[in-house]
Amino acid sequence: MMAENFWLWQFLGRLHPLVVHFPIALLVFAAFLELFTIGKYPSKWRPGINAILLGGIFSALISAFFGWQLARNENISGDLLDQHQLFGFISATTCLVLLWIWSSVALKNRLEYLKYYRATLFITLIGIIITGHLGASLTHGEDFLSSTLPWSEASSTYPASNFDLADYQSEGGALTPSSELKLIGEIRAILAHNCYKCHSGAKIEGDLRLDTKEFALKGGKSGAVIVAGSPQKSELIRRIKLPQNHKEVMPSKGNPLSKEEVALLSIWVEKGAPWPDNAANPSIYRVADLAPRRPSLPKAVKGLTNPVDLFVYDYFQKKGLPWPEGVDDKTFVRRLYLDMIGLLPDPADLDAFTKDPRPDKSAVLVETLLSRNEDYAMHWLSFWNDHLRNDYTGTGYITNGRFNISDWLYQSLLNNKPYNVFVKELLYPNEKSKGFIEGIRWRGTVNASQRTEMQAAQNVGQVILGLNLKCASCHDSFISDWKLDQAYAFANIFADTTLEISRCEQPTGKMASTKILWEALGEIDSLASRAEKLRQLSENLVQPANGRMYRTIVNRVWKQLMGRGLVEPVDEMDNAPWSQDLLDWLASEFVDSGYDLKGLIYQIASSKIYQSASVGIKSPDLLMAEDYIFTGIARKRITAEQFSDAVSKVIFPMFNEQDLKYNPYQLAKNEQSPPHFVRSSLVANNSFLTALGRPNREIVTTSRDDQASLLQALELTNGERLYEVLQKGAFLWQEKYKNGELIAEEFYQKLLLRKPSQKEKKIAKEALGDQPKPEQIQDFFWAVLLLPEFQIIY
Repeated sequence: MMAENFWLWQFLGRLHPLVVHFPIALLVFAAFLELFTIGKYPSKWRPGINAILLGGIFSALISAFFGWQLARNENISGDLLDQHQLFGFISATTCLVLLWIWSSVALKNRLEYLKYYRATLFITLIGIIITGHLGASLTHGEDFLSSTLPWSEASSTYPASNFDLADYQSEGGALTPSSELKLIGEIRAILAHNCYKCHSGAKIEGDLRLDTKEFALKGGKSGAVIVAGSPQKSELIRRIKLPQNHKEVMPSKGNPLSKEEVALLSIWVEKGAPWPDNAANPSIYRVADLAPRRPSLPKAVKGLTNPVDLFVYDYFQKKGLPWPEGVDDKTFVRRLYLDMIGLLPDPADLDAFTKDPRPDKSAVLVETLLSRNEDYAMHWLSFWNDHLRNDYTGTGYITNGRFNISDWLYQSLLNNKPYNVFVKELLYPNEKSKGFIEGIRWRGTVNASQRTEMQAAQNVGQVILGLNLKCASCHDSFISDWKLDQAYAFANIFADTTLEISRCEQPTGKMASTKILWEALGEIDSLASRAEKLRQLSENLVQPANGRMYRTIVNRVWKQLMGRGLVEPVDEMDNAPWSQDLLDWLASEFVDSGYDLKGLIYQIASSKIYQSASVGIKSPDLLMAEDYIFTGIARKRITAEQFSDAVSKVIFPMFNEQDLKYNPYQLAKNEQSPPHFVRSSLVANNSFLTALGRPNREIVTTSRDDQASLLQALELTNGERLYEVLQKGAFLWQEKYKNGELIAEEFYQKLLLRKPSQKEKKIAKEALGDQPKPEQIQDFFWAVLLLPEFQIIY
């Protein structure tokens, strides 16, 4: 009679992970050798095969017994364990059958059983392998080995989240119902990606499940792990805060939780661990209309002719806000040049604009700059490279696991390709445009939600449709209505063969259907070839009935020019805009005007509101707030490319011909002659551009963080590239201007479009003297470049 938890059985059970490897290795080897004896059963290999086979059979039986003891004496349960045990017992049974058939053939020389022996051997081997796979998934998870590889971080499916910790903390006592729903969605996402492997329905260690409200708050074998209102007394919080090498740390496998995740879980417990009963109810999320809508224009207002201004004026009236003051010519011209073509204007450009007597000179200048096709294309190339995760170097290009679309993209911008055609060529691509949906074929083991078909679904959803499918690519989303089945159905459009749905990296055995996310946009033939499915997708998505797609691009362009989207974040277009009428009108006008991107930019940039005074925002959180109130164009920090091109134009080129990774002048005859410096949008990323905010384009980036950072400060003060450029430029300026006062005046004019004030002249004279040395000029350059007046677009 076996005693419950008798130490010997517990000891033998824990030997199971050691013994289990023997039957796999021995039976695989026996089956391999058996292949060489087909047609000649009596063989010199036979004694060895028999010995290895018997070793494999008996070790499999012993392993099954030890595994049974392990399951009886350790506190582990769950569906995955049940499957592992089932296949283990099946494998043990087939081993006994194999032993009986083998004895008939080998010991009784009944060769008529030979085919049954071999068939049973390979069936047993398959069963052993499946059992071993389930056991490995049970103990380590599918990414146990791959997570240690250098490229595994890039293939992770769980990107770092920007949790709004301050917002939850600022609410003082109890959270509002909407905040509770938002918080539990983020909490469940953390638990799903870090805890479900051991504490969900598939596997239950310590009698603890964290995948439902009832089980999570109940706790496990040792009692409750969550003490509502008291993070200090909550075992869950204690465990996740332990050092990574501590024996009780959770999660015990994989990467530890980030500081932000730990902080969010602590806030959740401190707020009483709210888990609203309607957290899984799809109706709690706002869903934007799919269909287009063209609202009537507000009533006419004297002095306002642009429809954009009429909608903004109507908004201000309803909010009781005054119309912001206009800006001077210098501020407007500098803003417009940087926004339209990414370059600083020359002093002569400002002078010409100031002297222009025409009342519509602002609109004329917008049109003039947009007609500078090469400058426009090279500037907006950075915007689209970020969005389409296109770069010149990086992961995948060398191994043909990634394809560059630079030439297609540049030519599309150069020729102002209609946006519907632009999108169609991305979705139903030719050789030059296929890189976007082909994604990156990561080396090594890749998570199910990062296979290229799912990458395509995620990226098309994010960039073109303004929605986040990353959560729904792993499990039903906790932050929206999107379901796992829908994400896979959309990804199936990009697949050569039907995809099997995996939930949190566990195959479900269910095959995906093939559908667009909105059935109202049409159907996709699931039996068609991949190329035909892509053609159908491209036709269906770009139709005018897809108002969401055109609201998304309008919102992106508005943010690029105005500093804040009509909807924020720009990838979550189900959120409420601060002006639904303005968003809908712009999207409808964009479609009716022939999908003209330059026309859209002109519409916004020629408005009075674009030409008004900018608004300083104290905190980036205020821009993202749900109760945001628009009061005017938000101030922006110049981008890495704008900073670099300004230095190249005024001081000395930041990059040379060797840095050039895409040369638009090499293969085509363009309207303009090449600029006298290499534009930074055409070079590979480097430490300088990275420090100033250019992203790693291995993932889609639709918004750059334009806040000053420590890395930026270090690069601007001690970076080698900027130091050398300023040094070389100092020699040139010394040779050209010689006099310190003249250098100061010329530099202020070229960089800031104004003469230095008397105070600035005095400081410059003290710094430069009458005949400054290159070192003095270099320091002077550096000091002016750090001024907010240069780094901010007012």
